[in-house]
Amino acid sequence: MTAGKKQHRRAERTFAFKVLYSLSFSPATCVDSLRQAFLNFPERPDGLPAENNYAWSLVLGVWEKREQLDADLASHLRNWRMERVGRVESAILRIALFELRRNAPDVPPKVVINEAVELSKLYGDDKSGIFVNGVLDNAAKLARSEENPQEPVRQIHATAKPAYKP
Repeated sequence: MTAGKKQHRRAERTFAFKVLYSLSFSPATCVDSLRQAFLNFPERPDGLPAENNYAWSLVLGVWEKREQLDADLASHLRNWRMERVGRVESAILRIALFELRRNAPDVPPKVVINEAVELSKLYGDDKSGIFVNGVLDNAAKLARSEENPQEPVRQIHATAKPAYKP
């Protein structure tokens, strides 16, 4: 993937986050209202087509699979319930888990996690990045161990700290 495409993808991911975050205050009840929220949202990136783009695929996919994504996320939360997770972190986690579950060859898990952590640093509180990294790292490890049960599980995200070993 070229640097230009990476920056464009980041802008679309950020836009998708903003749309999904706003929908946590006023949810869309059908695909048409979701499409209208997407099309009429301010700060739309220049040149972003109406529907055939990465941002729309994230918004639609997360909206359609929200209950399943929340159930999956809840299984990766330690000492937390999904209802206690902030709206910013919830939107970021849903997008990232949706991307991880898609297994798109041009978006490896490490990139998905890194992008989610960066979004959480921009829009969340001081500890959002650590929280998001931990949840997604756990989800990626589990997915990887399910795909290759014989392979040892390693840290996915470059900034994740290894467990303490005396």
